[in-house]
Amino acid sequence: MRRRKLLWYIFPSYLFIILIVVAAATWVGLGNFRTFYLQQAERDLAARAQLAVLQAEPRLPGLDLQAGHSLAKSLGKNADARVTIIRADGVVLGDSQSDARHMDNHRRRPEVLAALAGGTGVSRRYSRTLNKTMLYIARPLRHNGGVAGVLRLAVPQRTLNDALRASFLTILFWSAMAAAGAALASLFVARRITGPLETLRQGAARYAHGNLDRRLPLPHSEELASLAQAMNHMAAQLDNRIRTIVQQRNELEALLAGMMEGVLAVDPDNRLIKINSAAALLLGVTAVDVQGRALNEVVRNTDLQRFVARTLKSTQPVQGEIVLHHDRDRFLQAHGSVLRDDEWRSIGAVVVLNDITHLKRLENVRRDFVANVSHELKTPITSIKGFVETLQDGAIGNEQDARRFLDIIERHADRLNAIIDDLLSLSRIEQETDRETIATQPGPLKPVLQAAMRDCDTRAAAKSIEIKLDCPDAMAAHINSRLLEQAIGNLIDNAIKYSEPETQIQVQAQEHGGDILIHVRDQGRGIPAEHLERIFERFYRVDKARSRKMGGTGLGLAIVKHIAQAHGGLATVTSEPGRGSTFTIRLQKA
Repeated sequence: MRRRKLLWYIFPSYLFIILIVVAAATWVGLGNFRTFYLQQAERDLAARAQLAVLQAEPRLPGLDLQAGHSLAKSLGKNADARVTIIRADGVVLGDSQSDARHMDNHRRRPEVLAALAGGTGVSRRYSRTLNKTMLYIARPLRHNGGVAGVLRLAVPQRTLNDALRASFLTILFWSAMAAAGAALASLFVARRITGPLETLRQGAARYAHGNLDRRLPLPHSEELASLAQAMNHMAAQLDNRIRTIVQQRNELEALLAGMMEGVLAVDPDNRLIKINSAAALLLGVTAVDVQGRALNEVVRNTDLQRFVARTLKSTQPVQGEIVLHHDRDRFLQAHGSVLRDDEWRSIGAVVVLNDITHLKRLENVRRDFVANVSHELKTPITSIKGFVETLQDGAIGNEQDARRFLDIIERHADRLNAIIDDLLSLSRIEQETDRETIATQPGPLKPVLQAAMRDCDTRAAAKSIEIKLDCPDAMAAHINSRLLEQAIGNLIDNAIKYSEPETQIQVQAQEHGGDILIHVRDQGRGIPAEHLERIFERFYRVDKARSRKMGGTGLGLAIVKHIAQAHGGLATVTSEPGRGSTFTIRLQKA
């Protein structure tokens, strides 16, 4: 529940009483004024009607529609109201604002009935003739001692309402002014009461925020002065304790913030007591927003929830592995132990999370590399051994078969040699990159790209593939010409292998910010999205059977990636199945 200042308990009470009194007085006054005004309007209209009767009675005998219309017009102008002259049988003889010939019989009108009975008829109702609400006053027209007709005056109710509204606004304005004056007076009185308390509250708030140097002034009231003295004494005692606590807290915060491991602590109800920035980053939450919330509300991961529950129940440290399922799986090694207070009672649990995703991926890459290199080497070795055994079993005597088998053995030996050469080349590039012994220097890009294209011209011509170059002559970058030529050559060679005949390969170099981007685009089959992340791994193949048939070693793109990294850049790929691929090398601009 949100607390309010004492002023806002006292002042609203005064204000409420003032508003009730003013509102009641205004309501009663307005009601009486409205009644008085309407009665006065009726009396005024009745007086005008009586004057009109005195003028109309002498002319009533023999009055026809034309004369009645003229008489009603004249009387209406003098009375400043609508005048209707009605015969005793209800027929309208004249009306100052309408044609009497088209008006209904008025004998059943309530004011007319009252006037025909010899009295004064008063009515407020809607006029279908004028389409507005009117106030009607009807007086009898007498002839030879009897009622021969009725003279009726009418004014629009809206005119009366407008006049009332103007008066009401004036009354309401002065009532509001009176209420505002009374409210200001009550506010002044309330502030005189709550002022010293507000001073004490502000001082207590300063103490709560750690500002314990200032002391509270002593009010004139004995009770409040004693309270101020007690608070000043308390501030002096708290100053040393708070300084110690703040220092210890800052040391703990610095320790947790500097840890690479994620740390989170929960209470026995599974609510987060503390979480450092590393843990918040791992779990995809904001540390400030999740404090005090239940763990199952903050992190939707059953592995972590089960691990924390197991830690809370265990008397010994607990270890385990947790998998976070986000855009891609993240593996965490978790260590948990119970938190205890000075009396050795359990007050929660602390969990330390260590991200081992990179180690897991390296282990997977290592396993895949061992399996792939074994498979890549086993295939040609098995073929060579098989054909050697065939020759030993007698096929060497058949010169034609022997030559064919020896050609196959030579081809597989060349494949083995190519794999070993690529492995040695890749190992050498990695070692030189780690030792930072690869020399790069500013140099033009175009000659390097042209040299790489010339090495692939023969293979491109065999498939009627055109290689186009788009590179400004003056473009330069920090490069190792030999290695960059090898990387571009590998990309062009791949593009030729996986492009259909009579297509086009584009090699383009362009500036992007402070870097140089070298694109190699083909119009081949493209690469499915699930393979793009691993395409630069050693021996990784999208289509293993087709890749081996084309003579690839499976190391070309891995060499490209490491050459790009040796230049302080990176290699990337974008592709869409059926629409070709674009491999990009990013270099530093010279």
